[in-house]
Amino acid sequence: MNNNRNTNDRQQGGMPGRPGMGGRRGPMTVEKPKNMKKTVGRLLAYIGKSKLLLLVMVICVIVSALVTLASPILQTEALNFLTPVSSGGYMEFVDGIPRIDFKSMIKILALIAGLYVLSACFTFTQSRLSARLSQGTVRTMRNDLFARIERLPIKYIDNHPHGDIMSRMTNDIENIANTISQSVASLISSLIIIIGALAVMFYRSWAMTLISVVTIPITILVTSFVTKRVRRYFVTQQKLLGQLNAEVEESVMGYRTIMAFSREEVTKKHFSDISCQLRKTGIKAEIFGGVMGPLMNIVNNIGFLLIVVSGVLFALNGYISIPTVFLFIQLSKQFTRPINEIANQFTAILNAISGAERVFEIMDEPSEIDEGKVNLRPEKVTGKLSFRHINFSYVPGEPVLKDFNLEVEPGQKIAIVGKTGSGKTTIINLLTRFYEIDSGEILLDSKNIRDITKDSLRNNIAIVLQDTVLFTDTIESNIRYGKPYATDDELQKAAAMANADRFITRMPDGYKTMLTESGGNISNGQRQLLSIARAVLADPKILILDEATSSVDTRTEMRIQEAMVQLMKGRTTLIIAHRLSTIRDADKIIVLDGGKICEAGNHDELLREKGVYYNLYMSQFAGIAT
Repeated sequence: MNNNRNTNDRQQGGMPGRPGMGGRRGPMTVEKPKNMKKTVGRLLAYIGKSKLLLLVMVICVIVSALVTLASPILQTEALNFLTPVSSGGYMEFVDGIPRIDFKSMIKILALIAGLYVLSACFTFTQSRLSARLSQGTVRTMRNDLFARIERLPIKYIDNHPHGDIMSRMTNDIENIANTISQSVASLISSLIIIIGALAVMFYRSWAMTLISVVTIPITILVTSFVTKRVRRYFVTQQKLLGQLNAEVEESVMGYRTIMAFSREEVTKKHFSDISCQLRKTGIKAEIFGGVMGPLMNIVNNIGFLLIVVSGVLFALNGYISIPTVFLFIQLSKQFTRPINEIANQFTAILNAISGAERVFEIMDEPSEIDEGKVNLRPEKVTGKLSFRHINFSYVPGEPVLKDFNLEVEPGQKIAIVGKTGSGKTTIINLLTRFYEIDSGEILLDSKNIRDITKDSLRNNIAIVLQDTVLFTDTIESNIRYGKPYATDDELQKAAAMANADRFITRMPDGYKTMLTESGGNISNGQRQLLSIARAVLADPKILILDEATSSVDTRTEMRIQEAMVQLMKGRTTLIIAHRLSTIRDADKIIVLDGGKICEAGNHDELLREKGVYYNLYMSQFAGIAT
């Protein structure tokens, strides 16, 4: 399909399904904790995609961890060399001073210094690799998330706040990146140090080792207790942050309306309420997350005290030497430090897992279903449409279309009118397969559109909506959006046909003029002209106009109507009309009421019947001669 359909898919979730969808939400409810094991597993799978980078980083971590373990062992050996040298059971003296093997001790100290330098080099390399790993991982996640968002059904976009979806792409992904950068290498290093320290300690003294690990069950119990209580706060915090982003986006986009109706204070209060909820939840999350570190310090100090007391008693009774006591003191620090690091990173890790769950929620949403197998060749499409016994409802039990039937011949211009909510836009949603019908069938050239691939179907349809969406790009790029390889001559002819060429050539840089966000630096009418030029350039077989001239003045409207007459020749055209003056020359006007066609005919025929159309027309033009 052309650029008009794509534009509105991105900006507005396609053509609007029902009023108010995708907008403001009420207070968030606390979501039940998800499967942490499954989420962590999926994160690890993403990390594992950078296998070579991960392997080199793990090697650096292992070397750094082994150096960390070797340091206290070498320090203990250095202490052994401080013990006076004895020979034949007698202590040796030099000038009345016990002889110390300083030469061997200096070698040990030099070796320790070399290991420290080596550790610094590998730690630096590890930090760089961690940064590359985290950014590479989240880049893949971000691409996968964006690809899934682009393939989500329009119904999902219509029913979810856009700011919340953006929050998952930005805030949640950023939290994951920070955690991977800071925690992955740390967790690997911690595991190696814990295992290595236990092995060395057990080799030196199994009794002292048992005393050293007595605090591990306490650590597990404390961690489990805090985890269960803090997790739900981080899940709620991330959801509230998404809601806050949605509120900001809605307020910025609707700024003029807020100002026009003096709703600034109400909007501020609504934002403040959400912000207050986020503050309260954030405080609870930080308190429970931050309490882990101090609790671990208390547990570790208890363990340290047990080691010192037990070591002194064992040394006095000759079971172990004083240097061994020193070794256990050092190794106990190496043993408990990783646990402390994990505790201190607990808040960030939990925050990232909560964010990852929200990201995976969107990834797990089913993509837009396309069971079609037939590819339409534009030159073969005639544009004959058949709507047969269509029933559809956005909400089960609340039908919008009821047994709707309509036949449209190739090249025919059909206008669809009716009261708000009668189902006019719904017909277009179903024709373009933004939504799927509940029952019935829609045929294009006698082919069921379910059997036609969605891309092929939409590439033969151009939509000009009442609310135009433009990208932050040049004018020519916006017009070319549906036909990127159009020549400059084709581009200018399309602009001229839409009466857009006149104002474009007066712009500072002509067709190269850069548009700001949503075309904010040009008028509503000019934006509408560019949207029409975009449809002209796409050269569709089926044209859909949703009050395409509603944003232009009367004189410009007349010029556009003349251009539209040329554009609609040989094309099947469906016009959703609100201003009935624009559809007098339609081949057929159908009037919807209660989800069904209550009247059908041309303008003069319907006026003569003096039914629903007559009443609609007279309500718009009462007192004006027709």
